[in-house]
Amino acid sequence: MTPIPIQRLLRRSGKIRRLAGRTPPPRLALYARAGGCSLHRPRGARHVRLLPLSSTPTSGLAIVAMGTRSVALVLLAAVLLQTLLPASAEGLVRIALKKRPIDPNSRVAARLAGEEGQRRQGLRGANSLGDGGESDIVALKNYMNAQYFGEIGIGTPAQKFTVIFDTGSSNLWVPSSKCYFSIACFFHSRYKSGQSSTYQKNGKPAAIQYGTGSIAGFFSEDSVTVGDLAVKDQEFIEATKEPGLTFMVAKFDGILGLGFQEISVGGAVPVWYKMVEQGLVSDPVFSFWFNRHSDEGEGGEIVFGGMDPSHYKGNHTYVPVTQKGYWQFEMGDVLIGGKTTGFCAGGCSAIADSGTSLLAGPTAIVTEINEKIGATGVVSQECKTVVSQYGQQILDLLLAETQPAKICSQVGLCTFDGKRGVSAEIKSVVDDEAGKSSGLHSDAMCNACEMAVVWMQNQLAQNKTQEVVLNYINQLCDRLPSPMGESSVDCGSLASMPEISFSIGGKKFALKAEQYILKVGEGPAAQCISGFTALDIPPPRGPLWILGDVFMGAYHTVFDYGNLRVGFAKSA
Repeated sequence: MTPIPIQRLLRRSGKIRRLAGRTPPPRLALYARAGGCSLHRPRGARHVRLLPLSSTPTSGLAIVAMGTRSVALVLLAAVLLQTLLPASAEGLVRIALKKRPIDPNSRVAARLAGEEGQRRQGLRGANSLGDGGESDIVALKNYMNAQYFGEIGIGTPAQKFTVIFDTGSSNLWVPSSKCYFSIACFFHSRYKSGQSSTYQKNGKPAAIQYGTGSIAGFFSEDSVTVGDLAVKDQEFIEATKEPGLTFMVAKFDGILGLGFQEISVGGAVPVWYKMVEQGLVSDPVFSFWFNRHSDEGEGGEIVFGGMDPSHYKGNHTYVPVTQKGYWQFEMGDVLIGGKTTGFCAGGCSAIADSGTSLLAGPTAIVTEINEKIGATGVVSQECKTVVSQYGQQILDLLLAETQPAKICSQVGLCTFDGKRGVSAEIKSVVDDEAGKSSGLHSDAMCNACEMAVVWMQNQLAQNKTQEVVLNYINQLCDRLPSPMGESSVDCGSLASMPEISFSIGGKKFALKAEQYILKVGEGPAAQCISGFTALDIPPPRGPLWILGDVFMGAYHTVFDYGNLRVGFAKSA
């Protein structure tokens, strides 16, 4: 995707904005990528990344919380990244990731904990490290299980920068020495073109808009080193403007996008493309391993040119990329405790996004999940109103086997565009004769109605009585996420929380409570946050899920550029 966001724990920011095809208010997203930084919201609990909007129109998604186009604002304290680990005996270079706990009082993360992981040797396996092929391992640092970043070099001699490796965006940018009027630039390393013998002037202007911030500057060209890989003539952005506090307290200097060129601002060729074109890797594959244990020094790794078999169990399940831009693929049903939620039973799209901290998905499903795990959010008045005023009518239409997509237009809360309900405030592409409603209700009422239809369908399929169904829907309304997408849970109830599973490639990928709940702090002061945040992307782009670090931490992820597919295997 194009740049990255940090809103609404993936609130509507750049990426999401494009996905939705609207111009929603800025949103938060756990942003571990592109110039994004995580911002902290109430309870110091939720991280989201910023999703930037590309200045160049593309057909790709616009979510990236901080990734793709991929949550509550989280101010990040500036922290120096540790240096890259030296190459191993096989000539591999690792990028280690490290984690840091959050200070719930100041909402500023503490120092990164732990040391760089030791170099691994003797790696074997097809398409893996140590088989004689050219590969590079980059050690990553982990910031409170929400951001993973590592070090790169730009220029000759190399000038060091810490960056987010973001599969939800495609540009490389770092602060410029010519950034004079943005305080953020003075808190981070700045690129000095005059000190590099391989610098080439470009000068083309560039700008990226994020949900809670933006960067602007110009393109330059120079050599870029990632681990032991030296990329020549790489086009990147020198940021000369980084307004606001967002990037001033970020723990990283810039972003290195690993998405497709289709969403690259200015059409710049991504660093990964250059690695492949210049023959720096034997296999056009890169993979991520995120260490989710904050008490360990090793934060994770990115392997360019293969995968490390010591970091996954069994074989990977691969699914084809359905749309280049973001690493997007088709996903099946989402199950709570083994039971279908119904909303994605017919299929949803998903994005594997290393730049997003949480799991973002349709509000209807996220609300059901939050209800099952006891997460509390802010009561949605629109939802309550729909249930009280239209609940029985919706039930009657469902029992009469009315087409679900038409129900909300029939009760006057949405219009109908021939395929689905849409807000009455949005012009329909269908003529009046097609039977569209003339309702004048807001997006919120329309969305609440559509969620109620999904929930009621699911309950009726379980042969629940009408009274039970309406009571249950009212309970779900109470579990709707807050405006910033934040939902907290009781840290003492993790053992009773159900598994949440995602159907990918015909297999179920389950997450246990300890994997989808983010814990902040220790002892009595500890706070627990739901790793699920609401994000609604309408068809044809959606429904869409952003599988961020919460998911990628549980499942080792392979990005197979050569075969245009994404693979998942249980992390080891």
